Amino acid sequence: MPPRARDFQYVDTPEPHRDRTRAILNQHPEVRDLISRNPYSFLLIVGVVAFQTLLSFLVRDQPWWVPVVVAYGIGAYANHCLFVLIHECAHNLIFKRKSANIMAGILADFPNLVPSSVSFRSYHLKHHSFQGNYDLDADLPSRWEAKLVGSSFPGKALWLLFFPVFQALRPPRLKEIEFVNAWTFADWIVVLIYDVLIVVLFGPGALLYLGLSFFFSIGLHPLGARWIQEHYLTSPPQETYSYYGPLNTVALNVGFHNEHHDLPSVPWNKLPRLKTMAPEWYDTLAVHRSWARLLWRFLSDSNLSLFSRMVRKNRGNVPVTADV
Repeated sequence: MPPRARDFQYVDTPEPHRDRTRAILNQHPEVRDLISRNPYSFLLIVGVVAFQTLLSFLVRDQPWWVPVVVAYGIGAYANHCLFVLIHECAHNLIFKRKSANIMAGILADFPNLVPSSVSFRSYHLKHHSFQGNYDLDADLPSRWEAKLVGSSFPGKALWLLFFPVFQALRPPRLKEIEFVNAWTFADWIVVLIYDVLIVVLFGPGALLYLGLSFFFSIGLHPLGARWIQEHYLTSPPQETYSYYGPLNTVALNVGFHNEHHDLPSVPWNKLPRLKTMAPEWYDTLAVHRSWARLLWRFLSDSNLSLFSRMVRKNRGNVPVTADV
């Protein structure tokens, strides 16, 4: 059994997807036809926001356990779907105009209570360009975060339960990324107005339901295993992993993560076709088939921790001489 990691794994190689993209396009130029936008995703945003708002109204006066059960069994999936659509907006995969995508992302933020769409856009695009760079990749946990959580079952469970909180504490480490802009303030103002209206019109029970849906959608829930699936070293040295299980249906194919990193301009509905068109690039990779099984493995395996990540001292293909 390998020893428990006390630090990240360091490599000198560039982030892996840029070279893969070139090779895939050279061997399969036909995949360029998949690069497009899906404006129908906006209808999904409107529908899911309306659905969550309606559910919050329906459970507003129920006993406390009803919002908990409904949020875990239904609301988490709805909010997670909205996070995937926010991700689509970040890559401008819904509308041609950047501002239209930003506004669509803000609308998708409504049931999340805590505005995050605009901030996510800034940090996520850096994650694609500088995967594994400690100073630029917000997807990497902070070193203090990994040390605090450790490798125990309770520590990792609490980390997942409060995953949004830990994510919110990472930006101070990423000093080169703009923290706020005018769109950030617009996001906060509009979403907080929505929160106030929920309380005034429906009552605190409705807000509780939406808050629980938010935390379950990215936390201690099978859906939360998505964050482990994407880049945690479950089969090193491979550092990006896809998930091909049934929950991709309600998660809008977000599990096709290698495919997304290779061609981030392909919208969610066409990612399975990318895998089919270039099978030799994906069929040989380690993959995950069950988020629930991965969640249990992460929690119970003391050799998997927040340190199970690849860190590089370069910016894309340009080496960095300063220490991480």
